[in-house]
Amino acid sequence: MYGTRGAGTFAGTRASAAVLGAALLLAGCSSAGDGEDDGKEKGAGAGITQQPKDADPFWVNPDGTAARQLAELKKSGQDTQADQIRKIAQQPVAEWISPENPEEQTRGFTEAADAADRTALLVLYNIPHRDCGQYSQGGAADGDAYRSFVDAVAKGIGDRSATVILEPDAVLHLVDGCTPEQYHEERYDLLKSAVAKLKSLKNTRVYLDAGNAGWGHPDQIFQPLQWAGVGQADGFSVNVSNYYTTEDSIAYGKELSVKVGGKHFVIDTSRNGNGPYTEGDPGERWCNPPGRALGEIPTTDTADPLVDAYLWIKRPGESDGECKGGPKAGEWWPDYALELAKGSDA
Repeated sequence: MYGTRGAGTFAGTRASAAVLGAALLLAGCSSAGDGEDDGKEKGAGAGITQQPKDADPFWVNPDGTAARQLAELKKSGQDTQADQIRKIAQQPVAEWISPENPEEQTRGFTEAADAADRTALLVLYNIPHRDCGQYSQGGAADGDAYRSFVDAVAKGIGDRSATVILEPDAVLHLVDGCTPEQYHEERYDLLKSAVAKLKSLKNTRVYLDAGNAGWGHPDQIFQPLQWAGVGQADGFSVNVSNYYTTEDSIAYGKELSVKVGGKHFVIDTSRNGNGPYTEGDPGERWCNPPGRALGEIPTTDTADPLVDAYLWIKRPGESDGECKGGPKAGEWWPDYALELAKGSDA
């Protein structure tokens, strides 16, 4: 009940992998100018360019969902709403890799990022028995299928620059009792092997997900993280798809870091601008809560030596699941995207 819930989004399945890779490569080439807008339309994003590399080295997808929404709003003359959606479209958000054609997807994203001289931000969310039967249930059919998935992702990344957020909630759900005991040993093995495989790549950084500031205490998860291979990873991620404040997330991350050998961490700030929702059914507060806002924009300039980056890992504007009037988990919800943007100072 304290995890990501509704984290998954598999936009890569909306087009054939071959078309996706080619389109993204072209899009990346057309938007490589360090935040300088030459006034021309770029991809579907209506002027979407990359952010300055020194503070934000991650790739902005000029053909992402928010960028397409922005282009539609501009075309229909809805300039006020377009200005709000631009707050999302102009920032780098993570690409969640689908189990369908994962090699082609990751190749497309990393080639486009490489062409723009940026780093691709990717999420792997395909562990077997994912999300304990909730809104984002699913995952690989078994351990062999998951290993094949990770192998394909690694082949797609190759030597290009990538940062991978590995399996939101996978360790947390081993700890909070959500994942049945008979799956624990296999999951630890799969996660540890995934970390090792991805870290064997030349330019890939890996952050193993470690829950959030509201689920429990670092004492409960630090050893499971070690069993899952955090020692070989670059660090861990916190607050993925959640709403806890950056201040609270830093405090949680620092306390956990001490227990796992001083590992660095990244924070998902995509929707934490107003902190967590505290009303309604406690078991559903995480799911499409009203009155939320975008958080700190993505950057590696965090002013804290342990915090490697603020990232938008959950794609703001995509639903957590079929609650509070929302569509299926991972589907774009224009009204919610506008609410997040309007509530933000980004």
